[in-house]
Amino acid sequence: MTARKLTFPVCTTALLGALALLVALAGAARAGDCNEDIANLSKKRQTFIDQLNQLAKGGKKQLDPIASCPKLRALAAAERELVAYLTKNKDWCNVPEEALQNLTMSSGKTGQVANQACKVAEQIKKAQEQQATGGPGQPPAPKLPAGPL
Repeated sequence: MTARKLTFPVCTTALLGALALLVALAGAARAGDCNEDIANLSKKRQTFIDQLNQLAKGGKKQLDPIASCPKLRALAAAERELVAYLTKNKDWCNVPEEALQNLTMSSGKTGQVANQACKVAEQIKKAQEQQATGGPGQPPAPKLPAGPL
């Protein structure tokens, strides 16, 4: 029995050591996954920012609402996805609270800008349609003569 008592703690110690090693390795793998996930989500977000910057390079200080609306909505969705991931994995990824708050505020502002741009784009499209069809408040489009002149 004495031999059993001696071997049992040795086996338990070895098992606990192996278990601790596995947990440490799993933690390192999880951190790698976290960094990779954040990098992928950030890259997706940056793609939309780059596209919007391309639209702004036309020399104007303001973006064309019609062209920027879908890109702003996509940017807002990418930011919401990043915020959701960081919120869900805050402890696992060691995300500072201040960084998460700043990104959440930025995401909210992006959503507001996207909504405003899309509302303006919708108004522009309606005005263009009314102008083309001679809608309310517009004189009817002049009829062109038909036949030989």
